[in-house]
Amino acid sequence: MTAVRIYYVYILASRRHGTLYIGVCNNLHGRLTLHRAGRGSEFVKKYDVTRLVYMETYASPQEAITREKQLKTWRRDWKIRLIEENNLDWADLSHLI
Repeated sequence: MTAVRIYYVYILASRRHGTLYIGVCNNLHGRLTLHRAGRGSEFVKKYDVTRLVYMETYASPQEAITREKQLKTWRRDWKIRLIEENNLDWADLSHLI
């Protein structure tokens, strides 16, 4: 039996309306651990972008990567609207993973 993989597109924030980081991975818990240890991304480390404020799941890496690329082209206000439609208070959602 083959294990089902889940792929995540996620948005991290430094604070409410702060610096945003968009990423993709197949182990969100592990990726957040790396980010919070300052080893996941130089950008995340530099701007202390460690609060998980938004995530989506996908069944294939291609779908997740396509969505990540799409979100990265969005205007900042569109990203903020997406976050606030799902997480008005910009709470850290890491307890959900």
